[in-house]
Amino acid sequence: MGSPSPAATQTILVVDDDRKVLRMAEDMLRTMGYTVIGTLDPVVALRYARMPGAIDLLLTDVVTPLMRGGQLAQEFRGIRPGAKVLFMSAYNVHEVEAYRVTLAPGEPFLKKPFTMDELQQTVQAALVYRPPATRPRPRPG
Repeated sequence: MGSPSPAATQTILVVDDDRKVLRMAEDMLRTMGYTVIGTLDPVVALRYARMPGAIDLLLTDVVTPLMRGGQLAQEFRGIRPGAKVLFMSAYNVHEVEAYRVTLAPGEPFLKKPFTMDELQQTVQAALVYRPPATRPRPRPG
């Protein structure tokens, strides 16, 4: 018997206020072998984040009525500093900046609508993504 795939040991918390998008993403991710926790409500997502157990990735919509994705991501990172965040939106990368979501260079972003292949590739990229190292500013001499 072979070893389990990485997906078999990873948990993804999915947040989207559109029930159809949420269910589709959950179904696709489960098909890929991930453990999935899904919710329509960002406040509930933060409750899940505070519970024991692994959450490797937060996959969240940028625009939800109860809390913007940027705020959710900030609070989630405060609770689970080692976990990754992947934003998704029907808006393009440049338009999401209006919602206070600024992506680092090379940071993955999932454009809706998406295919199963696009979801899989983007989730995998998000799980291995490392933000660029920030250099300390030189002190004035």
